[in-house]
Amino acid sequence: MKRVRCPKCDSFIVFDETQYNDGQSLVFVCEHCKKEFGIRIGKSKLANRHEEKTLDEDAYAQDFGSIVVVENRFAYKQVIPLELGKNEFGRYIKGTNINKPIETRDPSIDTFHCTITVKRNKKGELQYILQDAPSDTGTFYMNEILRDVDRVNMEDGAIITIGATTLILRKAHE
Repeated sequence: MKRVRCPKCDSFIVFDETQYNDGQSLVFVCEHCKKEFGIRIGKSKLANRHEEKTLDEDAYAQDFGSIVVVENRFAYKQVIPLELGKNEFGRYIKGTNINKPIETRDPSIDTFHCTITVKRNKKGELQYILQDAPSDTGTFYMNEILRDVDRVNMEDGAIITIGATTLILRKAHE
């Protein structure tokens, strides 16, 4: 299954790409905003110029780790690479000013929900620190809700719940 994003409202339309041939043009009508738009099946010109990046958990974990967004009824599984410094998580909406958007339709995730700060301690080891944004529905770490002032050091495999979505920390391989 393939997903395309509506250029007007950013909603996803899902279709089975195996039913079509490379080079074939398709026209979609967004069920949310009624925008009509077209796509062409096959590799884009940009994909030919750049090497393709895959959503491989291990590849991301080699640098600073990653967050695995577990598939639920609102979204597909996503792997979001972490960077040194503040990683601001929230629901993706066009124009949102966060650096780690989650593509979801989960209305219980705020557009800026929580922060995971990646930094090195005095020994040079990576630390992962979770903090609520503050958000309307709260951020849960291992089933315990965080207060706005809480800062939690996380270990590999830590489970974070924001809204109805689960995030799993995958630490970097050092």
